[in-house]
Amino acid sequence: MRFLPILIFILVFVSCGDKKPDSHSGATKTSLLHYPQETHFDTIIQLTNGGDNAEAYWSFDNSKIVFQATNSAWGDSCDQIYFTKLADAERMLTERPQLISTGKGRTTCSYFMPGDSTIIYASTHLASEDCPPKPDKREDGKYVWPVYAGFDIFVADLNGNILSQLTNEAGYDAEPTVSPKGDLIVFTSLRTGDLELYTMKIDGSDVKQITSELGYDGGAFFSPDGTKLIFRSSRPQTEEEIADYKDLLLQGLVTPTEMELYICNVDGSDVRKITDLGNANWAPFFHPSGEKVIFSSNHASEKGYPFNLFMINVDGTGLEQITYDGIFDAFPMFSPSGEYLIFSSNRNNGGTHDTNLFLARWKD
Repeated sequence: MRFLPILIFILVFVSCGDKKPDSHSGATKTSLLHYPQETHFDTIIQLTNGGDNAEAYWSFDNSKIVFQATNSAWGDSCDQIYFTKLADAERMLTERPQLISTGKGRTTCSYFMPGDSTIIYASTHLASEDCPPKPDKREDGKYVWPVYAGFDIFVADLNGNILSQLTNEAGYDAEPTVSPKGDLIVFTSLRTGDLELYTMKIDGSDVKQITSELGYDGGAFFSPDGTKLIFRSSRPQTEEEIADYKDLLLQGLVTPTEMELYICNVDGSDVRKITDLGNANWAPFFHPSGEKVIFSSNHASEKGYPFNLFMINVDGTGLEQITYDGIFDAFPMFSPSGEYLIFSSNRNNGGTHDTNLFLARWKD
């Protein structure tokens, strides 16, 4: 889930994350493209210039990216899905890329399907052609994400023609990503009354529930060998936290300010918590080795920002800071080859609220 940054909040997508947790307004001018401390980046280039651009994911053959964006210059009222060939990616600085979604409703969490000729994504367009309403500012001051019941999961070709609908349950079905093995999709669903992870085959059959503990489980990705899942979770523990979570969920809302990362086998067994940092730890993705995870976090922040990228071993050791932006870095994804990292950032936005895509050549 994601939203345009407003005042002291910058909201992005529920993602596979599909949103941006609470962050700074971007009032401080951020003009740096590559910070000196970012030693894992050999080179870095900016791919977009304006709007909210996030959740950019690679094709299996490393040649294309698909992402979601809200950009008024492209005619968007809320998030829509776009794709580009990597060879043409820098054209997005001045040109609108290929629209994949219908342009109706709100979309989130796109991903390439095996063969790279089709894309999976979630959309609310069947529930309404209009963008769903954003949550009102709450009297209790809580920062919330909406969990729109109209989201279902679709497959489209690269011209935007919808080929199939993979979910048709009441309530939220979104955040799909695809196994590198090309056999399974993992997604988040509210079909049992709680936000749990599920897997299904590529054609939408053989749906299996993966998590079952109370709380929001989402933003899941497969390990490079397809045997494990990494995901974010906000799991309430106290009676007050549980009551608050259930009350918000009845309103179609969750609060993302306390999230940690978990790993499990692809069948849901051997669930292990790998971070215990506090604040919001989210948008995880496996390092190509399968032995580390890169993610976004504001655990060291006192005001909700900055969010930066960090890396941690799958056993929870060896925490390392990767980026050093003063406001917001998130949605990292390694190319299948391991050569590149693509991510979203508020860097180099000239003091605006814009969140853009950046491509870095990676070095371990």
